[in-house]
Amino acid sequence: MAQMHHLSQKAYDRLKAEHDELTTVGRVDIARKIEAARELGDLKENGDYHAAKDHQGHMEARIRQLASMIENCEIVEGTDGDVVEPGSVVELRYEGDDDTEKYFYGSVEERGIEYDIISPRSPLGQALVGKKPGDRVGFESPTGAVLEVEVVSIS
Repeated sequence: MAQMHHLSQKAYDRLKAEHDELTTVGRVDIARKIEAARELGDLKENGDYHAAKDHQGHMEARIRQLASMIENCEIVEGTDGDVVEPGSVVELRYEGDDDTEKYFYGSVEERGIEYDIISPRSPLGQALVGKKPGDRVGFESPTGAVLEVEVVSIS
């Protein structure tokens, strides 16, 4: 089963526009570059041709990624602040710290927001889902250390 992506309407619209641009203008542009590079001669030692084909491969991979996200997404409008869920801004206090930090809990495709992002698929993101202010959760960091955070607030 495909993975569900939680996106704001703004992020969905941006990803849809990027997909449309790549599948139309992007494909035509890269086809022209490949054709121009072919006209230069020997394809074995043609750096322009190999660069254009490499670019085409990266572009097609991004098109597939975008198509999957668009097809398997749920638009989130924000939250009521009761529990951690996609679209929340979560204020956390790490164990041993007096300071707090705010994060956006949602897709890494949410660009242009003022907070760092916690992905729901990350170890911290998985530990936070459904938690309420005052809850403490432990999670294993990528280095293997077990860290604990307190949910201070949700907005």
